[in-house]
Amino acid sequence: MNALVRYTGLLVYKLFYNFKIEGRENIPKKEGVIIACNHRSYADPVFVTMPMRKPVTYMAKEELFRNKFFAWFISDLGAFPVKRGAGDMQVIDDCVKILKSGKNLVIFPEGTRSKENKVGRGKTGVAMIAAKSGADVLPMGVVFEGEKLHFRSKVRLKIGKLIRAEELALTGDSPKELKRVKKTIMDAITELVEGKKPDSASDSE
Repeated sequence: MNALVRYTGLLVYKLFYNFKIEGRENIPKKEGVIIACNHRSYADPVFVTMPMRKPVTYMAKEELFRNKFFAWFISDLGAFPVKRGAGDMQVIDDCVKILKSGKNLVIFPEGTRSKENKVGRGKTGVAMIAAKSGADVLPMGVVFEGEKLHFRSKVRLKIGKLIRAEELALTGDSPKELKRVKKTIMDAITELVEGKKPDSASDSE
């Protein structure tokens, strides 16, 4: 990740949005961490990148790479293209390789953007990646009012406490086990975004 691009982007975002970060003290010094965040806008990958001290990588749909300038920009921020309809296991294996190489990986478990500050149903891919990589998970939440960002939108990036691999207590990759781990991760994100712990009886499947 190009430091000039990162700091220039931070300056532009701070000028354009009322952008603040909460919970910087929760960012681990170690590398190879899964950053799991809710998804509100196309700007989220940049928001999430800003406070990180170590390189960040994240997947982006290949359509975003059609514009050469934008492709260069997001590639410099750590994005790699993912083709829609590609095998899920291949994507998961690629993500595991990224984590094991010592890079941080950003994942938006909902798989789609939300129009309000409510966390949608998560997918088990994040749990599968956690299971196969043995990586810790850093939950984050992007919060702003309204459906879309606009000039001087008040945006808050909330960084939660690190969920260590041993806390997830992964014993395998059975559907039940993955569902449990996914819920732990999604609950942490929901608490950051909505300010409350989800109902213990609810399930985000």
